Amino acid sequence: MAQSNDFKPREKSDFSRQKLKKLPKEVLCLSTDVLSLNLKNNRLKSVSGISALCYLKELNLSANDLSEFPQEIEELSNLEILYLSQNNITKIPEGVFSQLEKLQFLKLSTNCLKELPLDLGQCKSLRYLNLSNNHLEDVKVLEALCGLKELYVKNNKLTELPSRLFLNTDLTKFKADGNPLRKPPEEVCAGGVKSIKHYFSSLGISEQCVRRVKTMFLGSSMAGKSTICYSLRKGLPVEVDVADRTVGIEISEVQLGDVHFLFWDFAGHEEYYFTHHVFITPQAFVILTVNLASYDIKNPQSFKDCVSFWIKNVQLRVPNAVVLVVGTHSDECRGVEDVQEKKEDIDKKIRDMLQERKANLERWKSNLEEDQNKTAQFSDQLRKFQHCAEHNIKVLDLVAMDCTKPEEIEKIQNCILCQVNDKTLFPNIEKILPQLYQEVESSIKELKEDTDFSGHGVMSFEEILNELKGKLEKLDQEDLQPILRYLHQIGIIVWYEEIADLKETVFVEPSFLIKLFKTVVRHDLVDQLQGISRDELMEERSLSVQRDKWINDLKGKATLHSAAIRVLLRKSLRKELEIDDKDFFDVVVGTRSSDGMVLGLLQQFEICLPAQLTSPLNPEARDFVPKERWEPLDTSVYNRDGACLFPSHLKDNSVVLKMWGEDRNDDIQVQVYFLPEMPHGFFQRLIIKICSFYPVHWVGKDHCLVCASNRLVLFKEKCLSGDQLIEIRCKRQHHSAHVNTAVDMRCPSWDMILVVLRRLIELAQQWPGLCLYVCSPCTEDGCSDHFAWPDWKELNGHNLYNIQKDDKMVCCNGHTHRTELLFPKVPKARSKSDND
Repeated sequence: MAQSNDFKPREKSDFSRQKLKKLPKEVLCLSTDVLSLNLKNNRLKSVSGISALCYLKELNLSANDLSEFPQEIEELSNLEILYLSQNNITKIPEGVFSQLEKLQFLKLSTNCLKELPLDLGQCKSLRYLNLSNNHLEDVKVLEALCGLKELYVKNNKLTELPSRLFLNTDLTKFKADGNPLRKPPEEVCAGGVKSIKHYFSSLGISEQCVRRVKTMFLGSSMAGKSTICYSLRKGLPVEVDVADRTVGIEISEVQLGDVHFLFWDFAGHEEYYFTHHVFITPQAFVILTVNLASYDIKNPQSFKDCVSFWIKNVQLRVPNAVVLVVGTHSDECRGVEDVQEKKEDIDKKIRDMLQERKANLERWKSNLEEDQNKTAQFSDQLRKFQHCAEHNIKVLDLVAMDCTKPEEIEKIQNCILCQVNDKTLFPNIEKILPQLYQEVESSIKELKEDTDFSGHGVMSFEEILNELKGKLEKLDQEDLQPILRYLHQIGIIVWYEEIADLKETVFVEPSFLIKLFKTVVRHDLVDQLQGISRDELMEERSLSVQRDKWINDLKGKATLHSAAIRVLLRKSLRKELEIDDKDFFDVVVGTRSSDGMVLGLLQQFEICLPAQLTSPLNPEARDFVPKERWEPLDTSVYNRDGACLFPSHLKDNSVVLKMWGEDRNDDIQVQVYFLPEMPHGFFQRLIIKICSFYPVHWVGKDHCLVCASNRLVLFKEKCLSGDQLIEIRCKRQHHSAHVNTAVDMRCPSWDMILVVLRRLIELAQQWPGLCLYVCSPCTEDGCSDHFAWPDWKELNGHNLYNIQKDDKMVCCNGHTHRTELLFPKVPKARSKSDND
């Protein structure tokens, strides 16, 4: 059809969330009269007739029931943007993309694609392509897309990436997490496009095949983790004294057969769990130790503490992990029958636990499907539940052992080697690396073994480069950066280049950094404070009375003074590493006027929250004069030397409850449910995230209250009928009759609630095995119904408001609620720039 000179096409047409099973006449009647068509979140199984929209530039078919790629799309030659994510498409026919010469943006994530059509490489205008969450084994066809700028292939089955995709192309953003990659390894991909380009350019010179596994030893305190670690390293039984048990995390390297192991021995005390999330990474082999001698079959709590707690936390963090359960202290059991009985009990309970998790996921998935029949708005959550169900943790049967016998050590060595050589369990154990990567790694290890090497291993980037240049003449800065990123990812070094103050600092000895962490995050912190000597206090210009205050504030307020942190760190450095360098102390430990590395890292990893201490009154301060700017004579009266709040140490909620008052039925509420459960320490880390944003706050054991412009928002950890959740509340504002309701339709506290939700969702993304369900409960007394949030994941985008367009909603028990009290809603005049 010819277009007349006065033709003015309509910009957009929105038919999303209307439960459509086929294209209605209203859509087809648009014909040439629309440029953008949104059909997202419907139940479309086909889109017959869509080829009539010949001027269409943007088409959104995400979150429908398409199992076949719509062939008619090939006739939409003006198409520039195409969304087809969250469907069930298994195959794309040849000949479609060769007709879409103007296509710039293509989203095909979360489908069932096993291969790509060859003519996809003919989309020369394509700049953005998302193929994540499919079943692709090969993406070689993408080599022809030289103009591609963004590519996402997360959670597929890729083992190799084509080098031409990265060399001499415009690609700037790339993600490939969740693939069994060997060339390049996923750790290289984590460094970004620059690291991948360097990898392939270096690979052209020479390459080596490396077999490496990061192995994490987890388990309760005194379960025998350190004993197994030491014994595997020595190849014979090693008895570890109680005084030498792990505090924090210890790292060691071990060669078994042709496999290189990096052992990470995690301490079992609860106080250390909050640092574990920093170091637990994907593609790791987990050895979970269980003390069989103390394990009690008849006590359910014994299984929970010794086994299920650890498996669930690993499952949430690394859903595809492989866990080998090792039963220790078998020689202390009552006999062979006792050992066998406990082994069978643990294996059965693990199977039951995993089966229960699977059943719970299916139950919640079914519940969402029922909701979808009513609203058709939850396909993204359904996909998340499906993703979690498909990526199950692999827990191997328990292996019982007696750590005092050499043959038992050999048995566990053989068992570990057998498991890691099983490609169904470890498909990416083999990594192809450029020879230069191996040379740099070997040179760093030699550097650490040098007698002149400093025990702390803290070096500047420039120092490392100069040291390595002596051995590798051709090495330059551009070579070293991506290699250090790779070594950081696998745990050989620690380099936080994303932290501005640490981008030039490399921890060549990761155990040093962990030793500093354990100085502050430990189970016996009060004892450590009590053990501070008078000389150590004097060095900090402190007195015994101040030490007593440090102890009392830690016990009563979970607050550790910065001065106390500095004293403890100096003491640790002198005792364990024999370091007594004031300049080094100032950089690492900090001073009264500046934070050191350790304090910055603790805050960066959301382990503690900066807290202000009350400043003493200054009798010589200037008088305050109205309308004149007041400045102190001495800025130190503000007591810049503050403290750190550790939410995990708080004992009650009294301060929060005093400021908040009582919950009311008409409070605006949002509930966020966690499945299978809330990760350990999640709520405490959320507190730190939120309180860093809102400086006025009150914190308790499982309650937190934040304030902005006299508005209060409370969030608290709860458990209802076995389901764990975080509840967010704010007081509903009651307006007088003369207030303009059109202006005040939106409760101002929704801004704050949405900030809390945003931070919560950001944090939850660190646990790939975690599912969230967001809703607002019916506020009528005795009513258990709730209103599920539509498209709650869009909170991470820009469209935070007008989520719910209806004025009223009715629960299943007939209670009616104004929508703005359930979901954010604003007048149409509000612009996006006003959003937080």
